[in-house]
Amino acid sequence: MFNYFFSLFSNDMGIDLGTASVLVYVKGQGIVLREPSVVAIERDTKNVLAIGAEAKRMLGKTPANIIAVRPLRNGVIADFEVTEQMIRYFIKKVHNRRSLLHPRIVIGVPSGITEVERRAVRESAEQAGAREVYLIEEPMAAAIGANIPIQEPEGNMIVDIGGGTTEVAVISLGGMVVSKSIDVAGDEMDEAIVQYFRRKYNLLIGENTAEDVKIKIGSVFPLPEETSIEVKGRDQVTGLPKTISITSEEVRSALAEPTKAIIEVIKNTLEETPAELSADLVDRGIVLAGGGSLLRGFAELLSQETELPVNLAEDPLTCVVRGTGKYLEELDNLRHGKKSII
Repeated sequence: MFNYFFSLFSNDMGIDLGTASVLVYVKGQGIVLREPSVVAIERDTKNVLAIGAEAKRMLGKTPANIIAVRPLRNGVIADFEVTEQMIRYFIKKVHNRRSLLHPRIVIGVPSGITEVERRAVRESAEQAGAREVYLIEEPMAAAIGANIPIQEPEGNMIVDIGGGTTEVAVISLGGMVVSKSIDVAGDEMDEAIVQYFRRKYNLLIGENTAEDVKIKIGSVFPLPEETSIEVKGRDQVTGLPKTISITSEEVRSALAEPTKAIIEVIKNTLEETPAELSADLVDRGIVLAGGGSLLRGFAELLSQETELPVNLAEDPLTCVVRGTGKYLEELDNLRHGKKSII
């Protein structure tokens, strides 16, 4: 009764606690928040100065006494205290700063994290004010969010390319039959672009610039019409600001290595998939989710490499958080012994 009374007044939340961004789903309201996973703190006092979009704008531009950090690396907590403050901030923001309310929270976590890392995520949310914390593996959440019929006795493959990790899973009868996680995703692609500029043009660029290049002209498969953009950075030789023009072919070359690693882990998962489920994938194909799946030509390249149909989920960026939201909606049904759709 106490929990029921509490649930009437608290907005239960589903959180996609990503390396690049945090998305929050509120029960009955849908997705209410989408902000970068960046926190700006004072170097000496460790005071938090900004969180989310405001902090991301500070990346690479802060004075010596301020540092902009990403508290999550490769999908797991790298800085416990900063992560806790970030989650607390988002809870208060969603609840309009009403500190009395303690929501139930469902958090998407990478399938490959350790028990210690799971405990760190759970404790961060509890310290930030959660009443109850449930963890759901990201491939499963992404599959639920992509409306894949996971309860059917047939194989479904989900590939979730996020900021810090790429999650691959074959799902049947509501469980993951084969799953793999690799620390190569959007951030690694950005870093590959940074290194390409440094190696070929002696030009230093920041994370935000690299991400901008990837979004604007990035591709992994030949485009019908190749494009180019101008990029500004600092010349390593002269130390002066410099502008160069870079083509989409060059960016494709820069992205070749991380792309190859992602394709490889997908192939490895397919090799370990039981024969009966492999047969299902011939018809059902592969579903892509996550921001990295939006990279131009990725679906075409993956289809060419695996000889399977490849489909992009509807709104791939929000699949995981929508999956946590659906799981959240089902918690009451599970408690009352009702049949769950999940």
